[in-house]
Amino acid sequence: MSVIDTSTDLGARAAGRLAEEPVAWLVTVDPHGTPQPTPVWFVRTGDGLVVASQPATAKLRNVRANPRVALHLNSTRTGDDVIVLVGAAAIDDAGLTEAERDAYDAKYSEPMRGIGMTPAQFHEEYSVILRIAPEKLRGF
Repeated sequence: MSVIDTSTDLGARAAGRLAEEPVAWLVTVDPHGTPQPTPVWFVRTGDGLVVASQPATAKLRNVRANPRVALHLNSTRTGDDVIVLVGAAAIDDAGLTEAERDAYDAKYSEPMRGIGMTPAQFHEEYSVILRIAPEKLRGF
């Protein structure tokens, strides 16, 4: 059973926002135990999420040492519409599948152009893939 149960109000809102929101906050834990939130681009893939990363980042070092992560979306200005997923992340050396790459490009082609990159350039530079397996959804 999926953590994001779209038959519930929270699950339906989470699914909709995960499909539409361009940025989420990935929270990893550094070697000192300090949470480290980082804005990331992401794509939902079935029950999981994928994040493309540059190879030498703190978030990757943190996940290698401690796979426990949280991913949350921005709330409204008044603190409503909170969506938080908690789970585990793993580095996938196999990279994106063709379908995942197509989904990434469809979602982010305009922002990629905004940072002066083509999709090919983006995937070359952001070549390490994090796979996030959500275990719990919370929000209000």
